[in-house]
Amino acid sequence: MEQPRKHVTLISCLLLVVVTCVVYSAVRSHPFVDYDDQDYVTQNTHVQAGLNWKTFTWALTATEADNWHPLTWLSHALDCQLYGLNPAGHHITNLILHVLNVLLLFLLLKHATGAAGRSLLVAALFALHPFNVESVAWVAERKNLLSTLFFLLAIGAYGWYAVKPGVKRYLLLVLLFAFGLAAKPMVITLPFVLLLLDYWPLKRFEAAHQTSVSKEARVRKSRAKPLAPAVGLPVRASSLSHLVIEKLPLLIFCAGSAYITIIAQSASGAVRSLQRFSFANRLENAGVAYAAYLGKAFWPRSFGIFYPHAQPELWQVALSLLVLLTISIFVWKQRKTHRYLIVGWLWYLGTLVPVIGLVQVGDQAMADRYAYVPLIGIFVMFVWGVADLADRWHLKPQARFAASGIILAALSLLTWRQVGYWDSYYDVWAHTLAVTKNNLAAEEGMSKAMLMEGKVAEALPGLEKAAALNVADPMRHANLGAALYQLGRLPEAAKEFATAAEVAPTARVQSRSYESLATIYDELGDFAKVRESYEKALKADPEGGAEMVRRLNDDVASDPTAARYVQLGLLLEETGRANEARTAYRQALSLDPGLEAASQALSAMGSGK
Repeated sequence: MEQPRKHVTLISCLLLVVVTCVVYSAVRSHPFVDYDDQDYVTQNTHVQAGLNWKTFTWALTATEADNWHPLTWLSHALDCQLYGLNPAGHHITNLILHVLNVLLLFLLLKHATGAAGRSLLVAALFALHPFNVESVAWVAERKNLLSTLFFLLAIGAYGWYAVKPGVKRYLLLVLLFAFGLAAKPMVITLPFVLLLLDYWPLKRFEAAHQTSVSKEARVRKSRAKPLAPAVGLPVRASSLSHLVIEKLPLLIFCAGSAYITIIAQSASGAVRSLQRFSFANRLENAGVAYAAYLGKAFWPRSFGIFYPHAQPELWQVALSLLVLLTISIFVWKQRKTHRYLIVGWLWYLGTLVPVIGLVQVGDQAMADRYAYVPLIGIFVMFVWGVADLADRWHLKPQARFAASGIILAALSLLTWRQVGYWDSYYDVWAHTLAVTKNNLAAEEGMSKAMLMEGKVAEALPGLEKAAALNVADPMRHANLGAALYQLGRLPEAAKEFATAAEVAPTARVQSRSYESLATIYDELGDFAKVRESYEKALKADPEGGAEMVRRLNDDVASDPTAARYVQLGLLLEETGRANEARTAYRQALSLDPGLEAASQALSAMGSGK
């Protein structure tokens, strides 16, 4: 029997791989999107340098993008080393990680429960549900896929440990958990999840029951003819207190990760204050979000990249709480006869806690990517529950296969369509605007997409509205400044970038704003302001001088004007590269012998070498 079972498992894995790759195949032709992808890849010179010691040390200490996730940075750096800035390779890596997560989920459930068919259906739902498109099709969400990979590997290591507890096996669990936290701190809920798995399907709580079997019963069992191999893992049962103590070392890592994450997100200004979102509003939004994720899981429609935070209506809050309370009461009553229900429900509720908005990071009310791990609990509840009903109603296998096929086919079509919305930056925001209401971020995203497509005049009203309503957000002012710059309205553009520098929450954003100001003043011919802007940029970010020089060298190569060479000379002076600065000034004079700014700067520096 063992060989056929191995063949069935292998065929199941191949089916999951093929179907998932087909449904997501379009991502290989998708571009990067200018929404976080620039921070993670396209404008991140550390990542673009590939895997080297300097990148490794930077990744260990960096708190860019509002988080500490060195493993995620190194993953992107590896992609840049392999594929450069070709988005196809980065998207394919995301798809590979999703496929690995699907396979791991199937194998973990199968080995823990012995229910191969049910485990396969849960994995297929996870693979093909459109809720997960955002995590796969968005390069910046590599952290979600990578952290889930180590989260599932850690669960596998825990199952290995539960069969035969030992220090080496526990250390592997700890190591994989640490890797997961180093990819994204959302997996901080792992100790809680392991306790749930102890209850079902591992059933490690049952020490007393296991030892109460009489000697006579054991003798009868030993004489009985074995009809089939045992299902599930042969784990060692234990008391609840021991199982809790067993998880305490993992909580040390949880505390450390939480502390680092709070520091990183607070330093970047990502954590919103209670003045902006009151605690009462956060509680109400959390209840509505829990119900909304659940609703989208069973009625998969209206998925977008950003859901605006708003004050929920009283009826929405009441209805959401009623739904959550009803389900909670139901699964509690079924806890002894249908353990998977309470485990799946608590998995869903618990793994969403870090991102449900009680600590509000950013302005979104919810996000599709947050449901990647939590919905596994709902899929388990649904599949096991429906399968038990089918057993009770004595449904034939043909009917079960047909129903499963229809559901999976429908989800595949919806996911294929959802993947298509990521075909361009414009399409992402156009779809989001179509499926949400009062979405200022989507309006701004559309305007920015039009700006990137050269439709500057059409983009300007939306960018002006966004900047006016978000006066403390530097990116809104920077986007508006970029549009005004393209329209040739340079003084107005300078004003917006100056405002962006004033309200910038981080040194990097402030430095980039001053760098943009230097370019505008160069166009205006105010070279004193150019020098002053670079002084401020380097004061804000002393380590950023080399990157500024590289970017400006690229600009000068594409537009070699005398004024640009003066700008380059001034920057080189400020970074202490005097000889290169003289060369830049001489190049400016070769293009425009009468340019006083170049000759004065060269004269002030002396002849040099």
